[in-house]
Amino acid sequence: MTNPAIKIDSLHKSFGDLHVLRGIDLEVHEGEVVCVIGPSGSGKSTLLRCVNRLEDPTSGTILIEGEDITDPDADVDAVRTRIGMVFQQFNLFPHLTVLRNLTIAQRKVLGRPESEARRIAEVNLERVGMIDKIDAYPAHLSGGQMQRAAIARALSMNPDMMLFDEPTSALDPELVGEVLDVMRALAGEGMTMMVVTHEMGFAREVADRIMFMDEGLVVEEGPPTQLLVDPRHERTRRFLSMIL
Repeated sequence: MTNPAIKIDSLHKSFGDLHVLRGIDLEVHEGEVVCVIGPSGSGKSTLLRCVNRLEDPTSGTILIEGEDITDPDADVDAVRTRIGMVFQQFNLFPHLTVLRNLTIAQRKVLGRPESEARRIAEVNLERVGMIDKIDAYPAHLSGGQMQRAAIARALSMNPDMMLFDEPTSALDPELVGEVLDVMRALAGEGMTMMVVTHEMGFAREVADRIMFMDEGLVVEEGPPTQLLVDPRHERTRRFLSMIL
């Protein structure tokens, strides 16, 4: 049996007196798409930020492909190159063109020569339907285009897995579909993905498993057909009745 892509054991995270994650246990296997749902403030985004060590866990362990990234000796920068992260707010450099946004980390972090970084950027812009915007600046893109460029930037680092933190929540409703289409295609290619989302239709269609979080705990998890249709917990039922 191969190692899970992500294995989390009794993960806790506190900010001062605020106990945000209260003992999360989770495995995500290679090629699996796990959608994380739950009310605001339930710890979903903090969980993702711990997985790529943007936040340091207070206690517990996180293994990425068998490597303990919570070990003080872990090379966190090296681990991060294997984990693509897409945020709510795109985080593109406004003073750089789309091409430069996609090549800068390839060159500085991975040491790729300019020509190779450009070739990989072009391949990934093609994948997300953005090759015609290669020389545009972020200010001239729609929100959906910026998010697709951000996904292409993450893919240009050749990650083993992708984390999406509410990637459509900052978008106008008519632009949501173009980003979800890119994510559907990635799932179809077998990319390992953890997705924090409020898009229940996407979760129903694409997720192998849905996790419902509340107050820093995984309340329940299961396949979409079970969790969205016949949740076991009253708390899950209440949440779904409000948003579905």
